[in-house]
Amino acid sequence: MLTRDKIAEALNDVLVPGITYSIIRMNLVQDITITEASVKIVLASTALNENAQVWIKEKISELIKKLDKAVDIEVEFIEKRPLELNSVNNIIAVMSGKGGVGKSLVTGLTAIALCRQGYTVGILDADITGPSIPKMFGISTNPQGNESGILPVLSANGIEIISINLFLPSEDEAVIWRGPLIGKAITQFWEDVLWGKLDYLLIDLPPGTADAPLTALQVLPVSGAIIVFTPQDLTTMIVKKAVKMAQQMNKPVLGVVENMSYLYVPEIRKQIEIFGKSRGDEMSKAAGAPLLAKIPIDPKLALLCDEGHIERYDSEILTSFSKALQNALRS
Repeated sequence: MLTRDKIAEALNDVLVPGITYSIIRMNLVQDITITEASVKIVLASTALNENAQVWIKEKISELIKKLDKAVDIEVEFIEKRPLELNSVNNIIAVMSGKGGVGKSLVTGLTAIALCRQGYTVGILDADITGPSIPKMFGISTNPQGNESGILPVLSANGIEIISINLFLPSEDEAVIWRGPLIGKAITQFWEDVLWGKLDYLLIDLPPGTADAPLTALQVLPVSGAIIVFTPQDLTTMIVKKAVKMAQQMNKPVLGVVENMSYLYVPEIRKQIEIFGKSRGDEMSKAAGAPLLAKIPIDPKLALLCDEGHIERYDSEILTSFSKALQNALRS
């Protein structure tokens, strides 16, 4: 006998062309109706071109026929906006008061840490004029979709990613836009991308406290922020502004991360503080949040990022960061 659970289990094997996640995971299944002789399945057509819709319809019929050969099957597509379908449990903004401190690196490592813990994760690269997420993850595929929505691109380990660089003719093409256009692009990445069901969506914010990060914090239902900084005195002064921005907008600071904290030289077994003494405790106190990690200058990590293989990175620092992040998210 056919049941909703059996049908849903079968539909979980129907993958969305171009993203290889199921129509269940992407939240496209809107209704399942079962009678004695028929099954009707209503799907959202969001981000699915005509060929994709035909393929999905045929695949559904094939799988349900395996459950019951005699049943009549009807598949109907209806229009829905991505914003109506997306189910994102937590949105974390990765931010700083200035550029060059490694927000994208920390965003990438955070995504990897959460992914390895078994969570479903996406990255919205909101650094429109300086996007580096696709490069780190080795992604150059153009996103697919239609006029109703856009599909994110998957990393090697299944992290959903959207970035302006994926829409450009070449990765070194400059995006020369004024503030309102940048803000509109960030809004569209949230409202027009089919993220589906995610445990965590990470927002790699542009530096500063002006239009772009302000738009992201206002438009997106951000549940918390991670503040990134480096040990220099000038950097910490500016980054405190980002902490205050998050606090003034009622976005809790989940933790702080000190990047480029030191360089470990194995030959002499010594940590060299190239950019000055660590300010991790100071920044943690200023933010009223835990110090999640002190990330060193690691040539191995830099090389993996350059080669597009950041997901291969593994170290005691990443393990420690993952545990601290898990504790911060639970509290």
